[in-house]
Amino acid sequence: MTKEDVNNFEKVQSQLEGLLIELTTLAKKSPNDGVNKFKLKFINEIISYGNKILGKAYKPLDSFVQFDEDDLPSNSDVSFILSQYLSCFEKLRSDNIYRKSEYDGNKYLYEWFWIVDKSNSEIKTSPPEKIK
Repeated sequence: MTKEDVNNFEKVQSQLEGLLIELTTLAKKSPNDGVNKFKLKFINEIISYGNKILGKAYKPLDSFVQFDEDDLPSNSDVSFILSQYLSCFEKLRSDNIYRKSEYDGNKYLYEWFWIVDKSNSEIKTSPPEKIK
């Protein structure tokens, strides 16, 4: 990954997280209601960016590219797909970070950083999450 890839990754990941929060809330209230075309247009746009970032190796579902705007998916369908994308984003991130440890005299302090251009960088990130 390049520095630009990391920036794009973090942007799209945060957009996916925001969408998932909103769609999960809607799915709890009315899981079978369809997502409106206005929202679906932006969801598809973000998923398209996600597909580019993930590539074939990390894309969650080979047969899924985006939602059909003529056949509006339900809130729960969109939540399901967004959840799959976020899990694969975390797998990609976990495969491209490293842990740096430092002893402060009392204990070890750990920080996590991105691997950029196949080298350890100083771009901080959070620890890897357990993939569900």
